[in-house]
Amino acid sequence: MPYRALFFDLGNVLVPFDLRLAYGALEAASPLSIAEMSARLRASSLASDYECGRLEDLGFFEAIRELLQLCCAYEEFRDIWNSIFLPPTLVPETLLAALRERYTLLLLSNTNAMHFRFLAQHYPHIRHFHHLMLSHEAGVQKPDASIYLRALATADVEPGEVFFTDDLQTNIDAARALGIDAEQFVGLPELKAQLRARGIADGDGS
Repeated sequence: MPYRALFFDLGNVLVPFDLRLAYGALEAASPLSIAEMSARLRASSLASDYECGRLEDLGFFEAIRELLQLCCAYEEFRDIWNSIFLPPTLVPETLLAALRERYTLLLLSNTNAMHFRFLAQHYPHIRHFHHLMLSHEAGVQKPDASIYLRALATADVEPGEVFFTDDLQTNIDAARALGIDAEQFVGLPELKAQLRARGIADGDGS
């Protein structure tokens, strides 16, 4: 069955991020240590609730401000929250631009509204995708099977017609369980090799 669609994860596939950058900035606005803030956030459902759209921006901010004992305004928190993203991208925009001429591109990402607005504004890669399947809009996160099924329906393809790349093996395993051809993203050279091995033209001849 020929490939008709390519599904890409966002964070640490297209755009690198480092959570330590946000924690370092939050430490100046909280009496808690980075270790304590991290432990509290991991023990709560706040991040998941926000990424699944169960909390709006201000509701999330108020809840996390209380949880982490933050002394900062919403605008300051928003800038800190978005500071995790790094400028150099992992996949060049030119590759996506070439691929979209032959395949349906779908962005399949666990993300939240605040992060995605920032990314859409600062990373033009996103404009090359025909479809977006974002957890905060879908109301569910990878590796739940339902978000993959919704992505397949949105792209109007069968599982065997899709190649998917994600940096987390858990998400790869969930995709494969549904019959999607998926490989863990470890770098651009490896991604290009995976595409070529499947006869998927990457547009640059390399």
